[in-house]
Amino acid sequence: MRVHRSGTTLTGAALAALALLLPLAGPAGAVQDPGVRQVPARGTASMGMGVLAHDGQGSSPGGVSVQAVQTEGVDVSSHQGNVAWSTLWNSGVKWAYVKATEGTYYKNTYFNQQYTGSYNVGMIRGTYHFATPDTTTGAAQADYFVNNGGGWSKDGRTLPGVLDIEWNPYGATCYGKTQAGMVAWIRDFVNRYKARTGRDAVIYTATSWWTQCTGNSSAFAATNPLWIARYAASVGELPAGWQYYTMWQYTSSGPTVGDHNHFNGDLSRVQALANG
Repeated sequence: MRVHRSGTTLTGAALAALALLLPLAGPAGAVQDPGVRQVPARGTASMGMGVLAHDGQGSSPGGVSVQAVQTEGVDVSSHQGNVAWSTLWNSGVKWAYVKATEGTYYKNTYFNQQYTGSYNVGMIRGTYHFATPDTTTGAAQADYFVNNGGGWSKDGRTLPGVLDIEWNPYGATCYGKTQAGMVAWIRDFVNRYKARTGRDAVIYTATSWWTQCTGNSSAFAATNPLWIARYAASVGELPAGWQYYTMWQYTSSGPTVGDHNHFNGDLSRVQALANG
C-alpha cells in the first residue's frame, strides 16, 4: 500500500509513523478521547453540574423532606435560555433562583428574561453566584455579584443571594486551596455580601465536596441558610453544624427545567426567607 502526499511516496515504517501522528492533528470537530477530561469554557458552570459525576444519583430522587409540606422551586442559568415560566408556575413551581454571575468575569446573558420572567408570573425569586475561589478574592466576587444582579430588597418577592460553592469544573476540585484557605475564602465572600446587602447569603453545596474542601467546617451553620445538593430519596448526612436544610436540590432531570428543588416548608416559609 502506498500513500502519496505532495509527490512523496511513503511505505512501510514511514507509513506506520505517520499513522501515530495523525490523531494529534485531527480535523476540527473530531471526536475526542473519552478518557480525557473535557474542560468547559469559563462562564458555563451552573448549579449542581458536578453532582452526578461525583455523588451519583440514587433511586427515587426527591423524597420526603424534614417538613411535611414542601414548596417546589427551580434554578436556572444561561443553559436554559428563555424559560417557559408560565408552564413552570402552572405545574406548581413557586420559587426560582437565577444564575447572575461567575467569578468576576461572567454575567448570565439570559438574566433579564429569567429574573424578570419568574417575577412576572408570581414567583418569589433570587439569584446565585458560581464561585471560582482560584481567580479572585471572596470579597471581590461578592462585590461583582451584588453589582450585577445579586442585590436584595425587602419587597417580599426577593430571596437572599446564594453562594454556589462546589466542584471546580475547570481544574482542581478544591480550586488549589487548603481546607483552611477555603473556609477563609467563603468567610470573605459571605461577610462582604452581608455588608453590602444586610442579608446572610445562602450557601449551596454538597456534603461530600464540603467535607473534602473545607474539612467539614461548621463555621457558617449558625448564620447562613443551607441549600444542599443530593440526587436521592433523602438528603443523607448534612455538612457539620447544620441541623436542617432550607432548600434541597434533588434532581437535575425534572420537567421543563431540569434542576428542581424542595423548599423545607410551605410558601409562607419561602416568603419569610425573602423578608429576612
